Order: sequence, then structure tokens, then C-alpha cells
Amino acid sequence: MRRFTALTSVAVPFERPNIDTDQIIPARYLQKPRDGTLGQYLFHDLRFRPDGTPDPMFVLNQPAYRQGRILVAAQNFGCGSSRENAVWALQDYGFQAAIAPSFGDIFRNNSLKNGLLPIVLPADVVGGLLRLLQENPGREIAIDLEAETVGLPDGSAHHFDIDPFARHCLLNGIDELAFTLSQIGEIEAFERRYGRENF
Repeated sequence: MRRFTALTSVAVPFERPNIDTDQIIPARYLQKPRDGTLGQYLFHDLRFRPDGTPDPMFVLNQPAYRQGRILVAAQNFGCGSSRENAVWALQDYGFQAAIAPSFGDIFRNNSLKNGLLPIVLPADVVGGLLRLLQENPGREIAIDLEAETVGLPDGSAHHFDIDPFARHCLLNGIDELAFTLSQIGEIEAFERRYGRENF
């Protein structure tokens, strides 16, 4: 997993509420391998017309947002069925963080376990940010995970909360398995001690 400490990037506004994981990556693409190419299917049925041509009105097809690495979404982003593929598709496209008033619980957990930072900010802050980004395409947001702050284009800064263990893993670029393996010395010492005391 890639380390996440700080990120400054163009922010992409996505104002539709209740975007579910099937809209993030349609179910027919779930059998595709995890090989770094799932980004081509991200928001596929929203991003492309029925004839396969890009819809110029869709935000990711607009030049000002193509280099965006931070998604700003409306409430309940990532609701619906459990699929890590939704997180992988966002990452393979280039997104490293998402900001919303709320996320689907499973999507949020999958994001943290796979290195995509989900940031919850108050609904009025996100609403104002969405309007600002739509009116001023190409504006940047600065995220500082160590300080747990988000710097917005209007100059304001907002604190966000994150689980300490998830924060540790993101800052160090390790997943849960890597963290467990990093504790192998302590685990083996416990097993030896337990064996002496109980058998």
C-alpha cells in the first residue's frame, strides 16, 4: 500500500447523492483482474454514452478535472453492495482521497484498508465546496493526514477525524497484514510465554 501523508491536487466535484458501488463500477466488470486497469471502468455507465463515446457533460470528461486526485462527493457516497472493486477503480483512475458528508460504511472501511483516504466533513462545508469547484474548475485542495486537516480553495481549513489505527497504516503505507507481520517478534514472544505458563 502506498504511503499517504499529504496531498495537494485539483478536486473533482461529484454532486449526485447516493452514488452506489454499482455506479462506481458496474457489476459486469467485477470479473476483471486487479491489474491496475480498473480505472477505465470507473463510472462507466455515467461517463460514456450508450454508443461508447465519452459524455462531454460528465465531470471526468472535462479537461479542467482530468488531473484531479481528490473526489468531492455528495452524501452517502459508496452506498450499496460490498465490493472492493469500487475502491480499486477509483485508485486505478488516480484518486487518492474522497471527501463527502457521509460514506457507505462498507465502502469507507474498504477504502481505509486499501489506501484510499475517505474524509468526512460537515454537509454545509461540502455543499459550499461543491459549488465553489463547479464555478471555478481546476481549483486545488490540500490534505494533511498527519495534522488531520483539509485546506480548501477559499483559504479555510477544516479538521477531520480518522481512526488512529487506519491513520497509522496510511501514514506508513502498510495494510493490516503487513502490520501484523511487523509485530511478529511480540507474537512469538507471547506464544513462548503462553506455552510455558499453560502447558
